[in-house]
Amino acid sequence: MTVALVVSGIAPYDRATWLMETFWVVIGVPVAVVVWRRFPLTRLLCVLLALHALILIFGGHYTYARVPLGDWIQDGLGLARNPYDRIGHFTQGFVPAILLREVLVRRSPLAGSRWLAPLTVCGCLAFSAFFEMIEWWAALIGGEGADDFLATQGDVWDTQWDMFLALVGATSALLLLSRVHDRLLAGFPRPAPDGAADPPRS
Repeated sequence: MTVALVVSGIAPYDRATWLMETFWVVIGVPVAVVVWRRFPLTRLLCVLLALHALILIFGGHYTYARVPLGDWIQDGLGLARNPYDRIGHFTQGFVPAILLREVLVRRSPLAGSRWLAPLTVCGCLAFSAFFEMIEWWAALIGGEGADDFLATQGDVWDTQWDMFLALVGATSALLLLSRVHDRLLAGFPRPAPDGAADPPRS
């Protein structure tokens, strides 16, 4: 992943877009390393975060509207636009859902609660809405120069599509991976009723 990030920074299509898209990777990797001893992540979450990072890195290098993989999908399915941006926003819901679920299960009383899934989805939607605000601010500051970052490709409903796909991604992650995630989380400490952490399970 680090190699991919460095290579993507070599002659990207637009340097400002590359910086904005890969910002989350540049910040996220050091944070994960710093907190690892106190909060190691499950293998599932590590794989998902790495895949999400690669999606951001490729989008940053080419810009989302020009990623070759999206062009191949567009040509193969006869789509009107490059769908890589749609894939990115689906992933923006899918991966954070498992991240947020992992934090809530291990650091809150929500493990096993009916509220875990809806609150996880709400958290992902909140993050998606915040990201759309970032795009809005980028458009106000950068004007036409922010078009590559926005990747709307002329779609007036692009913001709504982005948030809807994040919703679909978060819901899909919970439906598909919750049981697997629970098995992986079984070996990690859970918060005790008094707020202290239980010892790791054997």
